[in-house]
Amino acid sequence: MTDVYVDDFGYALGERKVHVTDSAAAGLLYSRATDLASAGFTWHHVCEPETTAYDLARRATAGLSLGDGVDAIVYATCLPLNGNVGDVEGWRRTGDVKHLMDFPISRMQADLGLDRAVAIGLNQQACTSMLGSIRLAGALLGAEPGWARILCVSADRFPAGSRYEQAYNLISDGAAACVVSRAPGRLRLVAAHQITNGGLGEASDDETVGSYFAYMHRLVRETLDRAGMAAGDIDWIVPQNTNEKAWQILSRLLGVDHARVWLPSLPDTGHVISADNIVNLTALLDSGRLRPGQRLLLMMAGFGLNWQSVILEVP
Repeated sequence: MTDVYVDDFGYALGERKVHVTDSAAAGLLYSRATDLASAGFTWHHVCEPETTAYDLARRATAGLSLGDGVDAIVYATCLPLNGNVGDVEGWRRTGDVKHLMDFPISRMQADLGLDRAVAIGLNQQACTSMLGSIRLAGALLGAEPGWARILCVSADRFPAGSRYEQAYNLISDGAAACVVSRAPGRLRLVAAHQITNGGLGEASDDETVGSYFAYMHRLVRETLDRAGMAAGDIDWIVPQNTNEKAWQILSRLLGVDHARVWLPSLPDTGHVISADNIVNLTALLDSGRLRPGQRLLLMMAGFGLNWQSVILEVP
């Protein structure tokens, strides 16, 4: 992957910023507000009723410099229902399944004028799907010599009436986007890795949490092996927004300095489904702390159960 770069990042959040105590009072959580607050969560972002996941995706891509266009769009969703923007009532009324095949990726290709872009949907990797789209984009550039740029997008919102908590994480509606390219950019894609254990697909929240540390440790070890690196070669870890105490534990297990774990958005945004890595990465890029040669490890766990990671390097 020495000739593949990741750049041009964007993200969008649900319009309503809600305090954890207000969501608890409204019956939108499973846990007590005090428990989530002790885990580091303070606010989360919820869409207005009329806002769709596709609306979030368009906002996330609004500031991207797509230039002469892209060769492919990888459009990822955590909730499969967000992979359709059609009229469900129209299907119920007519029985015609074309109402269930109005794909947001097709709309994006048309709306952004990306006429030559191949459309690829990714919807069964849960919260890891943004990292999965980056990995897939890198592989596609390796397999398609004529391709130069791929737009990666992930967008999800919970349907009305949902509880905004999963596996003890406070959830935000949101979207993220980036461009994976052959042209030199701000970050080079060094390695990517995924683990899936379908046997844990129906795990309870407690079982999910119980598997978290062992699989994240394994994910890091196997990703570093792929890259021919050791934990000491990583300068920054850019994880998902989860219980802040979890990374105090994982840092010790991995033998890394907890000060190198970068998740400043946790109190303000909660867990933005598949977008956490991009939200935190954007903050790190804007911080001015990155230096040439530094390496970043992005990690995410999701239902399925899935675990994914990528290593990026500052050229």
